[in-house]
Amino acid sequence: MKKIGFLSFGHWSNHPGYQTRTAADTLLQSIDLAVAAEEIGLDGAYFRVHHFAAQLASPFPLLSAIGAKTSSIEIGTGVIDMRYENPLYMVEDAGAADLISGGRLQLGISRGSPEQVIDGWRYFEYEPAEGETDADMGRRKALQFLDKLKGVGFAQPNPHPMFPNPPGLLRLEPHSEGLRERIWWGAGSNATAIWAAENGMHLQSSTLKFDESGKPFHIQQAEQIRLYKEAWKKAGHQREPRVSVSRSIFALINDQDRHFFGRESNGADKIGFIEKDKRAIFGKSYAGEPDQLIKELAQDEAIQEADTLLLTIPNTLGVDYNIHVLSSILKYVAPGLGWR
Repeated sequence: MKKIGFLSFGHWSNHPGYQTRTAADTLLQSIDLAVAAEEIGLDGAYFRVHHFAAQLASPFPLLSAIGAKTSSIEIGTGVIDMRYENPLYMVEDAGAADLISGGRLQLGISRGSPEQVIDGWRYFEYEPAEGETDADMGRRKALQFLDKLKGVGFAQPNPHPMFPNPPGLLRLEPHSEGLRERIWWGAGSNATAIWAAENGMHLQSSTLKFDESGKPFHIQQAEQIRLYKEAWKKAGHQREPRVSVSRSIFALINDQDRHFFGRESNGADKIGFIEKDKRAIFGKSYAGEPDQLIKELAQDEAIQEADTLLLTIPNTLGVDYNIHVLSSILKYVAPGLGWR
């Protein structure tokens, strides 16, 4: 059995083929999609976070709105770039969104990836400390976020406050108990997956990672997950780790599916550079008749290692078509693989 969710990149553009022409279209359709996904039995609604782009950005207003309109589906991110964040303010936003949802947030965070502008976090008035890289800054902020999520008081109270204070040092409010244990780290390498385990975060591994062995993508990703699980066990955490992988999977059920995704039926891994000196491997997309998909996906070692599968969706094609895409996987593919 696996948890199955969707991952939306939240694109919009004034394009004649798009159902999401504006930011408002994307935001409102994201809410509708999460509601409809819960109704068909999907387990999670996850959203990418990008800045300076015609895509979804600061996630907490959207996550809060979805939390208020749904009752059971997990609501998450994949991922929040910590280089852009004020960790303490983020604790407050995340706590509020989690309380609104009744404790259903599953927040994916990371040190960040290449963005639309050069060093975009500088425009947010953040700078690495002396001797730090921007990646170091992102990881430092992540650890600060995790620490303050614990709800332990750290701030000296005013002796003459506007309102009465509880005794002792003050914590950030609103505090949501248990949210600290529902933070995921988006790891692009084996080393950062191990670091995530050591720091008690669940693991998100997407459709790309740094190419560290030259092996096929799904094998490298499966090895990354096994290293993560070993590190988690070694760290002695008293709870079970979770691991998600992302995949583009399209069951070709009708002519519209074949028109949109038929050309991806012979997909293959790709090699590229997401950073100047770091070679990355991108996992292939899966598209085909359900029987074909079942055979191909059964060979994907990383999916076998993960407990959660996030299906990347073409959000620009609208809510109805995306629910068709997701329903097709649940109905025609998942049972054949033992996911349902």
